[in-house]
Amino acid sequence: MALNCGIVGLPNVGKSTIFQAITSAPAEAANFPFCTIEPIVGIVNVGDKRLQDISDKISPQKVIPTVVEFVDIAGLVKGASKGEGLGNQFLGNIRQVNAIVHVVRCFDDSNVVHVHGEVNPVDDIETINMELALADLEVVQRKQSNIPKLIKNQNKEISSKAKMVVPVLETLAAHLEEGKAARTLELSEDDLELIKDLNLITLKKTLYLCNVDEDSLLEDNDHVKKVIEIAKSEGSEVLKICGKLESEISALDSEEEKKEFMEAAGIEVSGLELLTHAAYKMLGLRTYFTAGEKEVRAWTFKEGAKAPQAAGVIHTDFERGFIKAEVYHYDDLMEFGSEQKAKENGKLRMEGKEYVVKDGDIIHFRFNV
Repeated sequence: MALNCGIVGLPNVGKSTIFQAITSAPAEAANFPFCTIEPIVGIVNVGDKRLQDISDKISPQKVIPTVVEFVDIAGLVKGASKGEGLGNQFLGNIRQVNAIVHVVRCFDDSNVVHVHGEVNPVDDIETINMELALADLEVVQRKQSNIPKLIKNQNKEISSKAKMVVPVLETLAAHLEEGKAARTLELSEDDLELIKDLNLITLKKTLYLCNVDEDSLLEDNDHVKKVIEIAKSEGSEVLKICGKLESEISALDSEEEKKEFMEAAGIEVSGLELLTHAAYKMLGLRTYFTAGEKEVRAWTFKEGAKAPQAAGVIHTDFERGFIKAEVYHYDDLMEFGSEQKAKENGKLRMEGKEYVVKDGDIIHFRFNV
């Protein structure tokens, strides 16, 4: 299961600078709008201290972390939903990601151009959210226009579903017309299932990433406080990062140099690690491990997944032919020092199809196909 995040925002808010810093991918960062045209993808390892700890105990031939994919999507402007800027193309790119990282400029600098002439995170967020809502509204209205035909369909299942979705679409359309995100609407699981095929942008989980100056890393400035208020009102996450500092860190050659720079700047955790962990939390993702002499590897799964579904992350055959799972936990390995010692102390156990996998589990799957 790959975590895929689209980085969006107005032109010139620091998206590409942050993207380049956290992924070391060659995004163009420049002081003018639309310096990013085609979406650029960066695939990075997810930092997880537990992976190295497990490897230190087991000494495998290979260590394989789980990864996160960041997509730098060009800046949206007012009118993007109607094709302004390169709107339709950019909106199409956003539909393909699992989650949205909305970069908001929260620093004042007269040397860095703002597309609206002034730094105002509230207006910036409203501009982006309105364009995304209007883009979704167009999708909903297109679906509504097809409903009469679907209701007349000879297939009773198709006809019945079309009738059920009518009130959901009406509620959605009214909400989106006001520029409100679909995720702020209280939709039931059944409602969400009915509109799943629409792939609405504003239903995606969103994290507001405040791009701040160095001083504001320690104490929230007024811009950040306004973003936090907006995020709370819609149940979204907020994170702050100094794009300029992260860019300077990423330019250093060795890990030792980076560590020294971060310590001098008072940064305990890199922006990449903060962002990936926040994205994991936001999407309800967790990590389990497989561990042996050949390799120690991290795997991403959805919180609440049972053992067969977690096994399916490795390969569909593992889920299809699931028999049992031998399970112990990272904490057990750290306490007893080896899998054998964990087993001797009753920590390694056999689990069946109903076992709910926990974050930090170390698992050996038994299957037969």
